[in-house]
Amino acid sequence: MKDSSPDRVFIFDTTLRDGEQSPGFHLDSNAKVRIARQLEKLGVDVIEAGFPISSPGDFEACRRIAREIRGATITALARAVKEDIDAVWGAIKEAETPQIHIVLSVSDVHINRKLGMTREQVLKRGAEMVAYARSLCENVQYSPEDAGRADPDYLVETVETMIAAGANVINIPDTTGYCLPWEFGEIVRRVIGDARGSNKALFSVHCHNDLGLAVANTIYAIDAGARRVECTINGIGERAGNTSLEEVVMLLNVRKKKLGLECGVNTTEITRTSRLVSELTGTPVQPNKAVVGANAFAHASGIHQDGVLKDRLNYEIMKPEDVGLADSRIVLTARSGRHAFHHRLNRLGIALAEGKDDEAWQRFLQLADTKKEVTDEDLRKIAAMSDSNGTNGHEGNGHPPVTDQLHDHNHVADTLRHMIFG
Repeated sequence: MKDSSPDRVFIFDTTLRDGEQSPGFHLDSNAKVRIARQLEKLGVDVIEAGFPISSPGDFEACRRIAREIRGATITALARAVKEDIDAVWGAIKEAETPQIHIVLSVSDVHINRKLGMTREQVLKRGAEMVAYARSLCENVQYSPEDAGRADPDYLVETVETMIAAGANVINIPDTTGYCLPWEFGEIVRRVIGDARGSNKALFSVHCHNDLGLAVANTIYAIDAGARRVECTINGIGERAGNTSLEEVVMLLNVRKKKLGLECGVNTTEITRTSRLVSELTGTPVQPNKAVVGANAFAHASGIHQDGVLKDRLNYEIMKPEDVGLADSRIVLTARSGRHAFHHRLNRLGIALAEGKDDEAWQRFLQLADTKKEVTDEDLRKIAAMSDSNGTNGHEGNGHPPVTDQLHDHNHVADTLRHMIFG
């Protein structure tokens, strides 16, 4: 499982396992398979299909994914219990490349308060279960749960014990989202540097977002030598969620020259994947979400709009096309400038009559002060009113000129709403 390329970061998607554990979420077998197919198109390296021992439905979903998906490693989660490992193997053994994923606590908080065991007992059980899993499957990943709060010396001892038992992937989780980025990076660096046999394993990380640091911790871990990242679409997952796949992938993409790293994800499938997961989980993506939020490539300020229309590089560090969007979005509001106003008119194929530019612009400003966004239909009506002049100082629609009637802000709002919306 150890890869020879030091410049490749492998993407392990756990949307279907940790992501689905989000409170209120449920994905049935068909929904899981739909997402897995899209993850295949996205080009992730590993798909964690679920937790097979948890229910017959999840077992069946994992088995369907293992049978149908090709190109990606298919894994599923097991506690360090023989029955769990048997369930995982039964579900994924038909995969093109199966992997058994075992998790067992490593922090004293978990060992004492959750497991009621000693450190020695945990090491013994972990090693026995890794060896058992390895007798079934060539690829075995071991995750020392809550590594972010563990005694560093015991964490190193745990990792080298599990490598010796046959684990060829070691995943270091910040299970509770507790670590500071430089702190987590140092944990990963120490484990890789000090654990005997670390050269025989691929090191992965799994970060949670309880303090909003999941992506930052992940990047520090990559800098420390981790070469696999566990993440989810839209950053969904337990509590505040997991490391966001789209953010890590685009960070690697946008800052490739600085980081010197790459991954195999087809970034043009990111938006499509995000929307599918949002649809099937029934959970909308927050508008200001990085990369996939509705506002990620939207510009409302006149200064920003002018800059983007002159050259995208003024305010966009990545192209919307790179993540599967058609274009940036210029949102017309009261903060927009004439450049954006005319840009949208041109996009709509609207040419104002000679001498009507100022009149149309004033109508736009007056309307923009009354609503969140001026739509394309609003612009068509504004242009039509500006182009239609009647006799005796009246416009073609029978109304007196706007400038004669608009005396204050409220009158502006009432008049324009009446003229545009009826």
